[in-house]
Amino acid sequence: MNDELKQIATKLAGTNILNDFVEYGGVAAAIETISGNIYTGISIDTACSMGFCAEHSAVAEMLKHHEFRVKAFVAVDTKGNAVPPCGRCRELISQLAKSNLEATVEVKNGVFKSLKDLLPFDWKEDLDRNW
Repeated sequence: MNDELKQIATKLAGTNILNDFVEYGGVAAAIETISGNIYTGISIDTACSMGFCAEHSAVAEMLKHHEFRVKAFVAVDTKGNAVPPCGRCRELISQLAKSNLEATVEVKNGVFKSLKDLLPFDWKEDLDRNW
């Protein structure tokens, strides 16, 4: 994975305070699909935990364009440092397509893993389903 995804995400990252209850943009994400398109998203943090992760935001944008197969993705903090996806984001991206388990993820600056490496005991492996 090249630095392009990280640079794109870093341009979007920056904590913004909307009001006493909502902050957004503290984490930004960029997803590259197997067709080479890049989709981005930002996090939304709320006082009562109703927000969502930057990766979820990027996935929604990707799905709006009828894409679901991921080649690579990264999330960054406000300083542009790579941060690993949470379990919820790992699971969401893995459920979109089985091939997404091969997607490359920068989990720490300069450290790259496959999504499968982050889900070593994937519950879906034993299911006989078309995903």
